Amino acid sequence: MRFPAPLVSARFVARDNRFRATVDMAGRLVPVHVPNSGRMRELLVSGTEVRLAPAHAPARRTAFDLALVWGSGGWVSVDARLPPRLFAEWLQRGGGGPLSGWLTVQREVTVGHSRVDLLLGRGDDRCWVETKSVTLVRGGVALFPDAPTERGRRHLQTLAALAESGQRAAVAFVVQRSDATHFRPNDETDPAFGAALRDAIRRGVTVVCCTCTVGEGGVEVVGEIPLG
Repeated sequence: MRFPAPLVSARFVARDNRFRATVDMAGRLVPVHVPNSGRMRELLVSGTEVRLAPAHAPARRTAFDLALVWGSGGWVSVDARLPPRLFAEWLQRGGGGPLSGWLTVQREVTVGHSRVDLLLGRGDDRCWVETKSVTLVRGGVALFPDAPTERGRRHLQTLAALAESGQRAAVAFVVQRSDATHFRPNDETDPAFGAALRDAIRRGVTVVCCTCTVGEGGVEVVGEIPLG
């Protein structure tokens, strides 16, 4: 995925609330949208170099989205809206790990009381896929979530129910940075999510974990990493 416009340089100042932060842009304090509800405490540190994506929607209160943050292993993409697109593009390029060969049929599909990111197709078969944005890496281990997520648990329960009914279902953890060697659920932060993931696997849900190259030009999934 290429960024549609050049990113703007700035330095992080403070997170004002869940979806808004202040950055220093050439000596000027500017409010920006944070497209990620995670805590990201290891990344959002005052003085850290960041990159902003211009946004032009008429009803917006901020002119930029926080796109990249410089982390210990290089640039980290913090936009939690990107993983469905990144994963779909990886499939189109012939990737996908255990889902290789499947292609996107529809995005944002309602299933019961949940909305699933992708519906894939391969011939007459269908596969429901929920994607998760991962930005936390410690010692090469990608961890999700970085804050308790009841919504994430509900998604896993929906996928598990689909799998038990005989349908194909998967969850894809898209690590939006390049320094992870494997993935595991963040049981320390949200043990209920970890338990729900293991239960979903037991009930037939496929898990895909993948890592990205991230740069000022764009973000791209480059390969699968193991679930540890």
